[in-house]
Amino acid sequence: MSMAGNLRKVTGLGRVGGLRKVARLARRRPRVDLSHPARSPLGSSVVNCVTYRDGVRVPESGDLVDVVQRVRKRGAGFVWLGLHEPTDQEFAGIAELFTLHPLAVEDAVEAHQRPKLERYDQTLFAVFKTVCYVEHEELTATSEVVNTGEIMVFVGQDFVITVRHGRHGSLGPLREELESSPEQLCKGPAAVLHAIADHVVDDYLNVIDSVQEDIDEVETDVFAENGARADPGRIYQLKRELLELKRAVVPLSRPLEELATAPIRVVEPEIQAYFRDVSDHLLRAKEQIFAFDELLNSILQAHLAQVTVSQNEDMRKITAWAAIIAVPTMVCGVYGMNFEHMPELRWTFGYPLVLGVISVACVVLYRGFRRNGWL
Repeated sequence: MSMAGNLRKVTGLGRVGGLRKVARLARRRPRVDLSHPARSPLGSSVVNCVTYRDGVRVPESGDLVDVVQRVRKRGAGFVWLGLHEPTDQEFAGIAELFTLHPLAVEDAVEAHQRPKLERYDQTLFAVFKTVCYVEHEELTATSEVVNTGEIMVFVGQDFVITVRHGRHGSLGPLREELESSPEQLCKGPAAVLHAIADHVVDDYLNVIDSVQEDIDEVETDVFAENGARADPGRIYQLKRELLELKRAVVPLSRPLEELATAPIRVVEPEIQAYFRDVSDHLLRAKEQIFAFDELLNSILQAHLAQVTVSQNEDMRKITAWAAIIAVPTMVCGVYGMNFEHMPELRWTFGYPLVLGVISVACVVLYRGFRRNGWL
């Protein structure tokens, strides 16, 4: 039985195609995300399964159980198995083969976990939140800016199992990059874990740069000449999307710190130095996110202040025009009382005099309000 046939048996999927077909398609179109249901030649949760020895991909014959046994007997090399959104039935055989802890298996299948690092006997279980920037022509109050997914990684002495959730964050390009650097890949499964962590954090920085462009656009609109008329919903939307990004980035600090400093059996001290570099990049991402949050608060406060000032200006204009209209209203109100014995009622020049007094009073009030900036 071939290695691909054993994968069909382990995952309980008789319809899964051979891994040789996957390898041919991967070589032909190396950047295609094989986990996409419309493209996956496997048609299941299994994306790829490869054995590495001394940092080089090696072909293996026989079923998966035999391959794992040979790797463990030699005491050299490891198996990298990639999965995408597996079900309980698909993952049950794999969990039994690699002796994975039931709690970690449950987290890997159910997803929706916070970034974390857990140790189960000889196995390390890490959860990373992946993010991607959603392109949009114009930012609106309902625009999706940040989309998140998850990558779960099981790391043992002779295996790496990656479980990915979401439509982005494909590890195909990362696998190619690692295979082009055998000196790094030969350091074992911990090197793969470091590469995944570094890849995830680099995506954080790329998304943050794109989000900054949206924030700059909103800031420009708010402080434009008609900034008071800007839509505050866009600011709130950016704050919501930034909160989603913060939930992915901030909790990862502790797992990376533990990987960089704590003694872990499957992570060599040489690899821990690389995790410290990733932790530094994550710190930069966190600082930028907190700075963006403060900036959006300042932009929102500035917008509210502009709205208040605009409303005050409108009220002053309304008050000024009401004062001007009050003069003719008062005069006409007096002469509209229709009493027989009122002064100047029968005077020839009474009507033009009243009109003149009203006009002069209105002009004087208008110029006074204009001079004081009310109109």
